[in-house]
Amino acid sequence: MATTNAKEIVAEIPSYIRVFNDGTVERPRQTPFVAAMLDDPQTRISSKDILFSHNPKLSARLYLPKFTISSGQHQAEKVPILVYFHGGGFFFESAFSQLYHHHINTFVSQANVIVVSVEYRLAPENPLPACYHDCWAALQWVASHSAPNPTIAEPWLIEHGDFNRIFIGGDSAGGNIAHNIAMRAGTEDLPCDVKILGAILSHPYFYISDPNETEPITSYKQSSSCLVMNLVYPSGPAGIDNPMINPVAPAAPSLTGLGCSKIIVCVAGKDTLRDKGVWYYEAVNKSGWQGEVELFEEIEEDHVYHIIHPQSQNATKFIRRLASFLHD
Repeated sequence: MATTNAKEIVAEIPSYIRVFNDGTVERPRQTPFVAAMLDDPQTRISSKDILFSHNPKLSARLYLPKFTISSGQHQAEKVPILVYFHGGGFFFESAFSQLYHHHINTFVSQANVIVVSVEYRLAPENPLPACYHDCWAALQWVASHSAPNPTIAEPWLIEHGDFNRIFIGGDSAGGNIAHNIAMRAGTEDLPCDVKILGAILSHPYFYISDPNETEPITSYKQSSSCLVMNLVYPSGPAGIDNPMINPVAPAAPSLTGLGCSKIIVCVAGKDTLRDKGVWYYEAVNKSGWQGEVELFEEIEEDHVYHIIHPQSQNATKFIRRLASFLHD
């Protein structure tokens, strides 16, 4: 009897990702990759790609603002460092994609910070918690530059980075990663005793199977969040109530352990994740954590509007608010 080796879909989130029985993966919504560029003609921002780990191989795209050299100035200007984690549901998008490159170029030109945009490994080829480990490794690498002889030294960080003003941040799944990295920083030391000053959670990806939430418990197993979790963390204990996705799950550590001094949670009024972001802000606010937490909302916008439309008026307003958070 003849056998067929037909390629079949074994897992799918329609229009976002298809996983086939031969192990190949298609990501229809992935935006094209673009090259880094020194002195971008539109923003005057410089970017370059670096490999910060060899085992596993991990990379990032660095962005450097345009510095104005004053007459008689001998010391390089020092600016905050933002270690950034892109969104994409843990399974698509990239630090090198056109979408994120254009957004961060615009952001750096207005916020005057160094950004280290982390290219973490994606699910399902690398299920959670791989992305958390990769992003922690990136933060460790950045922090190591406050030592005299860092491994895989990066001149931009050494010459222009202010290691007393290190921030982490991300959007959607990247906002979730930022929370988990902040929690890890509360229990593990970074090189040279570097501390995270603040965290930016933009439209963060959280979930909770609570019947009092807007999506009742009877339907959450069919929700998009459950589809994502089954794809990106199939072996994760407690499913959607894993502490990495639900920060107040029964097994989750106390939010009082957040390892930074201040947090800004950004939400959009038309975003389906909006209520979870507000819920997270309220949970941190009530937890007894000793830092400062604030909420920023743009009522008439949808999910990651500032990334999809980086030149819009509301995106400019958003960047101004984050610039204030980074420099205050």
